[in-house]
Amino acid sequence: MVDAAGPGLDLSVLRGLRAPSTKAGPGAIDGILRRIEAHLTAHDGYVAFSGGKDSLVVLDLARRVDPDVPVVFFDSGLDYPETYDYLTELAHTWRLDLHRIRTDPPLLAVLADSGLWDHHAPTAAAFVDLHQVLITEPARRAHQVLGPGELWGVRADESTARRLLYTRKGLRDGVIVRADGTTAYGPIWNWATTDVWAHISRHRLPVNPVYTRLRELGVPEHQHRLSHLIDGGHLDRGRLTWLRRGWPTLFEQIADTLPRIRQLT
Repeated sequence: MVDAAGPGLDLSVLRGLRAPSTKAGPGAIDGILRRIEAHLTAHDGYVAFSGGKDSLVVLDLARRVDPDVPVVFFDSGLDYPETYDYLTELAHTWRLDLHRIRTDPPLLAVLADSGLWDHHAPTAAAFVDLHQVLITEPARRAHQVLGPGELWGVRADESTARRLLYTRKGLRDGVIVRADGTTAYGPIWNWATTDVWAHISRHRLPVNPVYTRLRELGVPEHQHRLSHLIDGGHLDRGRLTWLRRGWPTLFEQIADTLPRIRQLT
C-alpha cells in the first residue's frame, strides 16, 4: 500500500495538506461521527468499500465509531489487480470484518454473454442492466446478512446524477431512503475532492496504489476513478486506453473475450 504521506506523494495530496474546509474540519467531523453512530444504531448494516479514496475516508470515520463495523467489497471479478492486493493487506492491517460479495455471474461473463463486445454477435445484442448486476443484486445479498443500513463514499460533486440523488425532495442531509427499505448515509456527501485528500493526508491513511499508477500514466486527476476495469461507462474518456497502456497483459486477456474493446483504444 502507499502511505499518503510517504514517497510518491502526488499533487492532489499536497494540496490536501492545507487547512480543511468547514465541511471537513474538526467540528464537522464530530458531527459526522455522531450521525454515523446514530445510523448504525438505527439500521445496522455495513460500509461499502470500493478501494477508492472516498470509501477509504468513510471507512476511517466509521471505524472510529465502531472498529468492528462490517465492511463489504462488491467483487465484480474485473477490478484492478492492485485493488485486490490492497484490499487483502488493508483487511489484515486494520483487522476488518470484511465480506466479499461476488457478482454472480462475474462481470466479464455478463459482458461476453450480452454480445455487445463480439464482432460476430447478432446485431440485436442483449440488453444488460449493469446497475442491477454490479450493485443492486450484490447489495441485496449484503443487506440480507448485515442489515438494512449502508455507509458509502458517494459524493454529490462527482456527477449531476449523484448531486440530484442527494438533493431530491429538498433534503440535504446525505441520507437516501430506498423503496426496498434500506437506508444509505454518505458521511462525506458534500465534501470536495480536496477535502478527501486533506483528510487522507492528515490521518496518513494508506492509499490504493492504483492512484499512483494512473498518475504515472498521465491520467487527468478528475478521471481517477477506481471502479471496474470495463463496465460500459466512461469509454469515451480514454479509460480503455489507460488500461491498455498501464496493464497491457490484462488488457489483452480481457480483449480475447471482448474483442471490440481493441477498437476503442
